Amino acid sequence: MLIKRTLSFVAAAAVSLQALAWEPSGKVECIAPSDPGGGWDFTCRSAGQVLQELELVPGSVQTINMAGAGGGVAYAHTVSKRRSDDKLLVAASNATTTRLAQGQFPGMDADMVTWVGTVGADYGVIAVSKDSPYQSLNDLLAEMKANPRSVKFSGASARGGWDHLKVLIAAKADGVSNLPHIPYLSYNNGGEALTQVVGGQVDAFTGDISEVTGFLESGDIRVLAVLAEERLPGRFSDIPTAREQGVDALGANWRGFYMPKDASDEAKAYWRNAVATLYDSEQWQAVMVKNGLIPFQPEGDFRAFIARQVADVEALSREIGLLK
Repeated sequence: MLIKRTLSFVAAAAVSLQALAWEPSGKVECIAPSDPGGGWDFTCRSAGQVLQELELVPGSVQTINMAGAGGGVAYAHTVSKRRSDDKLLVAASNATTTRLAQGQFPGMDADMVTWVGTVGADYGVIAVSKDSPYQSLNDLLAEMKANPRSVKFSGASARGGWDHLKVLIAAKADGVSNLPHIPYLSYNNGGEALTQVVGGQVDAFTGDISEVTGFLESGDIRVLAVLAEERLPGRFSDIPTAREQGVDALGANWRGFYMPKDASDEAKAYWRNAVATLYDSEQWQAVMVKNGLIPFQPEGDFRAFIARQVADVEALSREIGLLK
């Protein structure tokens, strides 16, 4: 049943009529458009576990890793092969809308799937290994100003994707020139990208706070800056913001889901309600605190939010020379 004690009576009543009309039976799949590790994998596995704890699925939620093309392989799979699947969710984020904005999913656009909802947001970070000579974001950017090709970055998105854009946003805000020529290496997940930094093959990592928690706990990396309005709470409170260091760079990465466009109306209503229920639950709030996620729910219709973001990222990509 969709009605859980984590909802108030009024909220539960609002979702119950639709929930009774359809419920998933058997196994539900959540596609993470990456290899294990990283933000999309985290979204599927963490949300899947809480959906099971809240009994919003009668069976299990299986995470399917489907890396490739910055999320394009999973997007094409959903559009072409799973177009009417009622029991499929796909992890999405700013990285998804970034690639759509840049035309990186050939022949596909944002209207080819159903946008379900968000479960919070990660703030972007720029991190280095524990032995790095760069002690602050200002140190790193000063080196990049002297020679934009001197600092090599790694991230989980493809070149021109959201992780790449975050470092370009910070560099642009600090007056670094030749932005398109800053070295950036793409990996299939944040864990792999961070391993390259820890091993010394790459100078710095650009990604999200949820991707670095394990490496922070082990002491293998230092986060030079979080791209947030203010410091994050709890165990992340000692990480300075870019703004504190005189760099006006923000990078909030929403996390959520889309599903097949031709799924039944009943299934779409169910999953929208289920994701909203998950977001409001005590269990998910604990996941957010543990992993540095922040509350995030766009105002109004989620599909309209997606359209605005695609337009904004397209404009930014043209401004910094990634699109002609």
